[in-house]
Amino acid sequence: MMDKATGLQLQAVGKVFQSESGPVQALEDISLSLAAGRVGVLLGPSGCGKSTLLRMVAGLEEQTEGLITLNDKRVTQPGKDRGMVFQDYTSFPWLSVRDNVAYGLKINHDLNMLKEGAVDHFLQAVGLEKFADAYPHELSGGMRQRVAIARTLANFPELFLMDEPFGALDPETRWQMQDLLLGIVRKERNTVLLVSHDIEEALYLGDVVFFLSKHPGRLRETIATDFKKALPDSSRETFLQSEHYRKLDIHIRRLMSEEGRRNAA
Repeated sequence: MMDKATGLQLQAVGKVFQSESGPVQALEDISLSLAAGRVGVLLGPSGCGKSTLLRMVAGLEEQTEGLITLNDKRVTQPGKDRGMVFQDYTSFPWLSVRDNVAYGLKINHDLNMLKEGAVDHFLQAVGLEKFADAYPHELSGGMRQRVAIARTLANFPELFLMDEPFGALDPETRWQMQDLLLGIVRKERNTVLLVSHDIEEALYLGDVVFFLSKHPGRLRETIATDFKKALPDSSRETFLQSEHYRKLDIHIRRLMSEEGRRNAA
């Protein structure tokens, strides 16, 4: 089924907000594509509209202009084909870890997936099988975010959306969660679109990075990270020591600086 999927397509997408002083163009003429089974990262200066764009792909915001399609189906509202993880921990405090992960399957009456062990599969995938009967208040921030990831994946979305999901975590936990995410998406072959403000995270997680300009947000550059395929191993140390990584890091920092100067002028 994955082989037949065409992925995510945005064609000339724009967003205008109405304010007291008149219309504000937040996003303008954004066209991009993300192939099925790939990880795309939205990166750019603060205020460029990354989260707004992600919310439009989720169907939580309506675009003013353009077309968004997922596997050739037009996106007009939220749907089961998309699952979203936010930066804030969104577990239900009155439910156990197991019941949190099973929540979507139960409300969608997906009894087959419950019987086939989807909940246990994803609890194991995120390393929470020993905490299945615990409650969110008994877990660390990183573990609560694992619950949110498992709950979203258990619904088998065609597109996995993440809005700075590790931004509130300490560096060590954030690195662990990044590696966890990569391990899951490689095994499950998920398609992921993720918002990040961190250059290292964007290049480490993304197969492709979409760099947005500021005011209004436009797609300034699409940056592929194919160099990672040629590295001798997939460790973070090897990645950080790569000359290709250092060059892209400097290049993106230059883009950030140019955007800052352009908006200050």
